[in-house]
Amino acid sequence: MGLFERYLTVWVALGIAAGVGLGLSMPGTFQAIAALEIAHVNLVVAVLIWVMIYPMMIQIDWTAVKDVGKKPRGLALTLVVNWLIKPFTMAALGVLFFHYIFAPWVDPQSANEYIAGMILLGVAPCTAMVFVWSQLVKGDANYTLVQVSVNDIIMVFAFAPIAAFLLGVTNITVPWQTLLLSTVLYVVLPLAAGMATRHALARRSNHAVGDLVARLKPWSVVGLIATVVLLFGFQAETIVAKPLIIGLIAIPLILQTYGIFFISWWGAKLLKLPHNIAGPACLIGTSNFFELAVAVAISLFGLNSGAALATVVGVLVEVPVMLSLVWMVNRAGKLQKLQLA
Repeated sequence: MGLFERYLTVWVALGIAAGVGLGLSMPGTFQAIAALEIAHVNLVVAVLIWVMIYPMMIQIDWTAVKDVGKKPRGLALTLVVNWLIKPFTMAALGVLFFHYIFAPWVDPQSANEYIAGMILLGVAPCTAMVFVWSQLVKGDANYTLVQVSVNDIIMVFAFAPIAAFLLGVTNITVPWQTLLLSTVLYVVLPLAAGMATRHALARRSNHAVGDLVARLKPWSVVGLIATVVLLFGFQAETIVAKPLIIGLIAIPLILQTYGIFFISWWGAKLLKLPHNIAGPACLIGTSNFFELAVAVAISLFGLNSGAALATVVGVLVEVPVMLSLVWMVNRAGKLQKLQLA
């Protein structure tokens, strides 16, 4: 892991602090930025999201999809967890905590928005940081590419319908046009741009893709932190008025992350997957494509909404939790080697 990835939680925390401070001291500036939107899509945030997503999409090797049939069990586990379990458990936890457990401290409108943000996180399986988690657990790099590629193909078609269904059953009005536009803007088009760029670079040289990704990688983190600054700038007054809300949102998100991991780990043991496939499979199913979730939350509910705040809290929570899971996977791998020795 590079400096940016290793201390991502620190950068996000600094971005939050900067955003709150600037939001309180320069409210007019943030209001002006919030007004720059077309069809409920904020132009400034759209640019920042693309800065984040584009380098990640270039890394996807679509030719790896042809190898999917060689080791289907690991892929099957990831797909079942990502699309048949995770979105629904996230929605259930959101309703449990914000409609019942936290109901005395959260008003109904805010509760619905927090649940919406959680749902958007749950319906967006990880695309980018997966490569980091896989490398840290010594996973099969080619198989990880297959899993990410297939997940992205499914996400193009499944993200909007599942999100709309879950948002609908939690009594939230779903603007289909905005949701579909966000899916195209933040999934379909970046994927197409990434494919075209990768194809052009691959024809130039074997290392051209890696060189470009290395140059763009810091900008991806800059885009993320800048987005966090904006989001928390818009939320500054709410955060100051209700400082405990960050902790309330984090509790179900942490429970969801660990819960999904242990479901995946149990499934991997049941399927008798080798460590280099089981580790990435479980971590892919556990982590979130928070860049997409943040973008869609902004498009659907607004820059200063509870949904946008919940997705940003997801960014803050994910990195330290995922690093703890990486430690668990590596420890399990060492124990497995000792048992076989």
